[in-house]
Amino acid sequence: MAEVFPKESIDALAIGAWILGTGGGGSPYLAQLNLKHLYAQGKRCRLIQPEDLADDDIVAVVSQMGAPLVAQERLVDPTYLARAVRLMEEYLGQRFAAIMAVEIGGGNAFSPFLAAALLDLPVVDADAMGRAFPEAQNTSFAIGNLKMYPLSLVDCRDNEAIVSKVPSWIWMERISRKITTEVGSIAATCKAPRTGAEVKEWGILHTVTKAIGIGEAVLKARRVHANPITSILDQEGGIQLFAGKVTDVDRITTGGFLRGSAQFAGLGESQGQRFVLEFQNEWLVALGNDEPLAMSPDLICVLDTDSGEAIGTETVRYGQRVTVVVLPSPDILRTTQGLENVGPRAFGYDFDYRSVFSQ
Repeated sequence: MAEVFPKESIDALAIGAWILGTGGGGSPYLAQLNLKHLYAQGKRCRLIQPEDLADDDIVAVVSQMGAPLVAQERLVDPTYLARAVRLMEEYLGQRFAAIMAVEIGGGNAFSPFLAAALLDLPVVDADAMGRAFPEAQNTSFAIGNLKMYPLSLVDCRDNEAIVSKVPSWIWMERISRKITTEVGSIAATCKAPRTGAEVKEWGILHTVTKAIGIGEAVLKARRVHANPITSILDQEGGIQLFAGKVTDVDRITTGGFLRGSAQFAGLGESQGQRFVLEFQNEWLVALGNDEPLAMSPDLICVLDTDSGEAIGTETVRYGQRVTVVVLPSPDILRTTQGLENVGPRAFGYDFDYRSVFSQ
């Protein structure tokens, strides 16, 4: 049974989702304010557990698609997310029973809530990544080789598109990314609809609750003047990788992605270490003294050393004091097929996945 999502959980969700975003998914700040505004207008969201979905329920999977930096310049309007869902319903000729996020990371964790507040649909406590990733073939649904079409896309200039059929997840990524780039590198999308049975078998479950738990741990640590980063590591079984300051950032928005690298100088126990993070919307690989230290699909998270607040690839800047931690990824991402979709070679790196948790 769906339960009302409390206003008091909005801030915790934002903190936790930004951490799980591994630098991507877009900053949740504006979406967080948007949802609070909708609540102030009397709107409410409901959260439903995936186990409560009927096998034949049809679930909408939504996201803002594009480059995170652009999302900070073009404010997200919930009406476009809602319209992407309605456009898909018109195409399918049937109504959705619920709505879920394609990724729990960053601002996209709020995408189903913003649409649901307008559509009066329950939000499923699940996503398809357990973090954030840049491309369509990086989802657990793609790992399960589920049907990848149709897709609806809506932008702020009243452009609407349906990608009705493609031969593969990579083609879905290429075509939908091209449309997104043409309309300004940001658009609201409703991905291929999923049945309740597919969500339960291939979704990454209870990730909304997980994000809220991380956020609540950070907020509690701040209230009692404890170390919020320690609270994150304790909550998730993570490892601290590096501590230092940002010395250089090289990034460019191209092809609908934010790509680049950030360089850091070590402090304390990391003194003297050459440390680099490379990203494609999300932090993908950490290099120490030119050797890979951590890599996708493990969650590489850059945090403000004092507050524990996540720092995104679009907001990282010179002089920030940061702590880099690694959190374990969902099991499905580390399967053989999972690594083909989200391991380092999937992003063009010439080395195999090696987890920091098995060294």
